[in-house]
Amino acid sequence: MAGSVFGDIFTCSTWGESHGKALGVVVDGCPAGLSLSEEDFSSAMKRRSPGQTIYSTPRSEADEVEILSGVFEGRTTGTPISLMIRNTSQRSQDYSEVAGYYRPGHADFCFDAKYGFRDYRGGGRSSGRETAARVAAGVIAEKLLGELGIHTRAYVSQVGPHICKNNIYDGTKESIPSLEQVEKSPLRMPDLEVSKSAEQYLSELMSEGDSSGGMIECVVTGVPAGIGDPVNKKLDAMLSQALFSIGAVKGVEIGDGFKVASLVGSENNDNFIPSKDGIKKATNHAGGILGGISDGSDIVLRVAFKPTPSISKEQKTVNTSGEAVDVSVKGRHDPIIVPRAVVVVEAMVNLVLADRLLAGMGARIDKVKEFYKS
Repeated sequence: MAGSVFGDIFTCSTWGESHGKALGVVVDGCPAGLSLSEEDFSSAMKRRSPGQTIYSTPRSEADEVEILSGVFEGRTTGTPISLMIRNTSQRSQDYSEVAGYYRPGHADFCFDAKYGFRDYRGGGRSSGRETAARVAAGVIAEKLLGELGIHTRAYVSQVGPHICKNNIYDGTKESIPSLEQVEKSPLRMPDLEVSKSAEQYLSELMSEGDSSGGMIECVVTGVPAGIGDPVNKKLDAMLSQALFSIGAVKGVEIGDGFKVASLVGSENNDNFIPSKDGIKKATNHAGGILGGISDGSDIVLRVAFKPTPSISKEQKTVNTSGEAVDVSVKGRHDPIIVPRAVVVVEAMVNLVLADRLLAGMGARIDKVKEFYKS
C-alpha cells in the first residue's frame, strides 16, 4: 500500500490496523538533541483516546506510546524515531457480518475495488484508529515548534447546526481559547452555552441511532514570515492535503475561506502597516498565508468533518454479490468525530509546519553560509 509516508524532510510513516496487534509510526528527519520521553505523549494521546465521554466510542484503549528507537538518555539522536501503540481492546467479532456487505459512507467498496479484498475489522487502515499514530508523531513536531515559539490550538467551533459565538478566536491572541477552557466542554467547544445545546442535540441523535458532523477551527501563533514555497509546495496546499488525509474530512478553509467568493478586492485584501515589531497586516482575511508562503500573521483554518458513517439506524446498501439489503451497523462507534479529532488536526498542522520549516532552511545562500561558517 503506497501513501503511508508524509513529509519531505520531517517525515512520518504510519503503520498498523485498527484490530491488529499494534499500530505506530516512524518519524525521520527530527533534529538531534530534542528532549523527548514516553511521558511527553500522555496528554495528547489522552485527548484522542476513546471512552472519555458518552459522545465517543466506549472502546477502551490506554494508548501508551513506546519509544523503540531514536532516543538516548532523554534526547533525540537524529536517527529514525520508532513509536508503537499496542491495541488492547479489539472486538473483531463485532464486525463479522460487515464482511458480507458494503457500509454506506465507508471505504469498504473502494478497498475491494482497489485491492480485491479488505480488512473489515473496524475498517483496517481506513479506521480512525490510525490517527493515534499521527498524534504521536505530532507530539514530536509540537516540541520542535515549541523551541521556536510556535504554538497551535484547535477546538470545536460547530456541531451540526450549533455554532460557537463566544470565547472563540476573533483575530487577537487574547481571544485564543486555552487548553483548559476547551477541555471544560465534553465536546471541546469553548462556548459552553452552545456546547450544552449541542450536547442535547447529540443525545437526541444517539437515541435515534444517528450521528452528526461538525467543524474544527485551528489557530497557529508565532509562525515567522517566509515558510512555504510559491508553487507546488504552497503552505496552504500542504496544510490542506494533510488535513484532507484525516478520515471523514470533507472541507478545509484557510482565512476567510469560501467567504472570499462573495467579497470584492478592497474587502478581501489585507493592508500592510508599519509597527514597532516590523511590517504587519491590519487584517487577516488571508489566514496568515499569501502566495503559498506564511506572512507572519496567525494561521487560521477550519476543517469540516462529515457525520460518523457507522450508525445503528437502518440504511440501504448492497452485499458483496450486488444484492440490495437493509443494514444496521453494529459495534462501538463515536456519534460525532470532531471532539476526538481536535488533537489530530493539531498534530497534522504541526507536522506540516515542522517539515516546511526544515525544508526552508536552504532557501537563502546567506543563511546556508551563516550556518556552515558558525
